[in-house]
Amino acid sequence: MNFPGNLKYTKDHEWVRVEGNEAYVGITEFAQGELGDIVYVDIETEGEELNKEEVFGTVEAVKTVSDLFMPVSGKILQVNPGITSKPESINKDPYGEGWMIKLSLKNSAELNELMTAEAYKTLIGH
Repeated sequence: MNFPGNLKYTKDHEWVRVEGNEAYVGITEFAQGELGDIVYVDIETEGEELNKEEVFGTVEAVKTVSDLFMPVSGKILQVNPGITSKPESINKDPYGEGWMIKLSLKNSAELNELMTAEAYKTLIGH
């Protein structure tokens, strides 16, 4: 299983890749494996400012629907258009093509509350 060291992780199995004052967010390889085949992603919060841990959308797999939580506070600048037409890209490439949202950071200090790859591996027992 892949745990890129340049990302930050949440207890809700999201990852964050920071680029300056913006960040990309998706779900981890572990999360997509637990969910199974992803068939639909519903994110209708583009343009909204949300606080950390608020729900920004849902991901639907064959067996279940799961909420997606904001790892940090910020304004959602973009929803990945590729996951609407090809939600399976989340299963195939969760850290690349399968990213979900791009946001502008409201409070970069919140990044310090997220887990490193090592801490996340411990959380899920790897």
